[in-house]
Amino acid sequence: MKGRDDGFATIVVLALCGVLAGAGGMVAVLGQIAVARHHAASAADLAALAGAARALEGSTPACTAAATVARRNGATLTSCVLDGLVVTVTVQGRAGRWGVVTSRARAGPSAG
Repeated sequence: MKGRDDGFATIVVLALCGVLAGAGGMVAVLGQIAVARHHAASAADLAALAGAARALEGSTPACTAAATVARRNGATLTSCVLDGLVVTVTVQGRAGRWGVVTSRARAGPSAG
């Protein structure tokens, strides 16, 4: 005669597999968002540096150079402020299907 708990272990193992699969999926999503944030931060840093370099040279408008560099790095320049020779930029990048990430950077000559 079989007990009433026959197959219980199978149900528990299947439930644990589902929980682990869900946790793995969540970690993958969070990883993708973290990579997108770092990518946007790099694009913002490079755009700010390009803008500051152009502000020092006086050749191309600083914000035009910043927008070009941001675009080449897979981001969109959403804000650019030139205050003397200091450039402050804000860029947005895509985080896959999960939305948009934003990053800000500032560059210019040192005050020393």
